[in-house]
Amino acid sequence: MADTTRGAEGMKVDPGLVRQLAELLTDSDLSEIEVQDGARRIVVKRTVAAPAAPVYAPAPQAPAHAPAFPAPASAAPGDVGANHPGAVKSPMVGTVYLSAEPGAKHFVGPGDKVSQGDTLLIIEAMKVMNPITAPRSGTVAQVLVDNGQPVEYDQPLVIVE
Repeated sequence: MADTTRGAEGMKVDPGLVRQLAELLTDSDLSEIEVQDGARRIVVKRTVAAPAAPVYAPAPQAPAHAPAFPAPASAAPGDVGANHPGAVKSPMVGTVYLSAEPGAKHFVGPGDKVSQGDTLLIIEAMKVMNPITAPRSGTVAQVLVDNGQPVEYDQPLVIVE
């Protein structure tokens, strides 16, 4: 049997070419490819599955010995330093890393002198590491986040005085 077959309209279809195009779609992570040779036109499409929705772990439960009443509103972590003039706030939603790699020394800590442009921490967002830099020179008064902590947009991260 020959490598070509006749389609519904009498067009010669090369199954090997179709397989090659399908492999090219997969290898290059494309969803559609079209090839035209004179009057012959071949379109190969594939359905790309949507990424699975992220699964979030439930919030940790308070230990049994914790007080039954809520903390005062002024003690909420998001409020600490929110109005401080030296607060460096998160420009994005992501995960904070205080050092370049696990076990490495933190970029900064309370009492450290920083210059404008020095890296204070990194926020990972969509698998991209984004350095958060000091907007001005000064002294780190407080680091308001923990390593590996998720952060929200506009959340205070560090206070530089």
